[in-house]
Amino acid sequence: MEEPQNDSNGTSDNGEIDLSHHLSGEARIRVANPSKDILRVISECSVTDLISMANGDPHHSLYPIRQIMYEVPSVQDAPDPVTSWRNNSGLTQIMRSYKDQECALSIRDAFPYSRAAGIKQCRDVVTDFTKLIFAPPNHHVILTLGNSDGVAKVFRLFGEKGDHFLTDEFSYTGMTNCPLPYGVKWVGVKMDSGGIIPEELERVLVNWDEVKSGRRPHVLYIVPVGQNPTGSTLSVDRRKKVYSIAQTWDLIIIEDDPYYFLQYDIPQTNCAPTDTDESIKNFRSTLIPTFLSMDVDGRVLRTDTFSKVLAPGMRLGWITSNKIFHQKLADFTDSSSQPPHAFGQIFVTEMLSENGWKVEGFCRWLKSLRLDYQSRRDFLLDVFRREVEPTGYAGAKCPEAGMFVWIEVFFEKHPRFVREQYSGDSPVVARTNTEHLLKELFERLMNSQGVVFIPASTFAIPENPLWVESDGHVPLSDRTRFLRATFAGTEDTIEKGMIRLGKGLREFFQN
Repeated sequence: MEEPQNDSNGTSDNGEIDLSHHLSGEARIRVANPSKDILRVISECSVTDLISMANGDPHHSLYPIRQIMYEVPSVQDAPDPVTSWRNNSGLTQIMRSYKDQECALSIRDAFPYSRAAGIKQCRDVVTDFTKLIFAPPNHHVILTLGNSDGVAKVFRLFGEKGDHFLTDEFSYTGMTNCPLPYGVKWVGVKMDSGGIIPEELERVLVNWDEVKSGRRPHVLYIVPVGQNPTGSTLSVDRRKKVYSIAQTWDLIIIEDDPYYFLQYDIPQTNCAPTDTDESIKNFRSTLIPTFLSMDVDGRVLRTDTFSKVLAPGMRLGWITSNKIFHQKLADFTDSSSQPPHAFGQIFVTEMLSENGWKVEGFCRWLKSLRLDYQSRRDFLLDVFRREVEPTGYAGAKCPEAGMFVWIEVFFEKHPRFVREQYSGDSPVVARTNTEHLLKELFERLMNSQGVVFIPASTFAIPENPLWVESDGHVPLSDRTRFLRATFAGTEDTIEKGMIRLGKGLREFFQN
């Protein structure tokens, strides 16, 4: 049994833990983009009438845009702005950005080339929002092209060829595929309905054999709220245990939280606070504490996005991290993707400014949005109980957050279900034909019933016998007995989908 190796952390003069040893070789040798770094020097110059002959972007007088107007719901005058907006029954508000008139972020300031962290006005309002909602201790914000861009960059920050990263045993492959080409492999940690199991995480780290498997994992990637695909949400107790394990074993935590504001079953209060600060504080109190809010070491990098609460095509998000990691991410961005596009940054800046929704208004929108999604979730589960549950072939638990219901299919009831005794060979080799039946069910539902769900096998992290226990272990391929269903659609779509699922299960199990 290995001992925890947390003695590699140095401590700086101001008491912060030095976590730079986690950086990849690529991140260590990456240097600041000289042409962007000089912009920083220029911006810090105190000369009031400084004339710049240094820039290489078109003059703002040549931008063929004089005004940008956004028509948005009025969040101040409607108790449920999302429903009013969807039904086209509420008041609207106009937000504008001008080239030559006063506004929160002018076209003149938004469209030149900018530095990696994002346009200052946008970065400032996002930073203020982050501080109000998450209260991170001594962290810095950099804008991204949404969470996919942010997480991909963070993987590059820490991943070396031959490394193993930790994650949920069922994870969104759009992200876990990302570091595979540069030699990072995944170790799936067992989950239950409450998400990743802290004791299983610690077991993997304790039993890791560096001779056989290489360097012990030093990165944990996790979606703690409304996890995709399972819909699970980590409790506060589990978060504390996971963070403690990260401190003991010197892990970096990548907290990817796109569904954070879609948390459900929040008790509603009858009286709304009249004070703005109190209103924001009350909203924050309804949300589960984040890993970022617990992070006293600087070992959490949190990725947030506007994709799930405004629109995916905005491609605008942000990473919150310690100063060292923030600078390395900025160096990477300055020499690769560059900051997000100006249109999205203008919208967010105006939205969170005094002339827009402000933070309080945005919180109002988020509260209304989660009620809308909660209603869709409840509708799906009601139809499921009516159309699917009576078949006896499937069940579903109510997710606390997110957009997905994880439907369990009882394949052991199928007449062609096969289970073999464990012969003492590899503990990860399938002993049932669950995966085969799942594939067959997926194809039948699609081709015969005209309804599509994502099978659990799509999200399963491949197992390795080196890091599982032989005694009592059930291979992951025998536990891929789930279908992922979304409740983000209309009630008509949801109802038709559940009716077709019920019919398809009856036909499948009776054949």
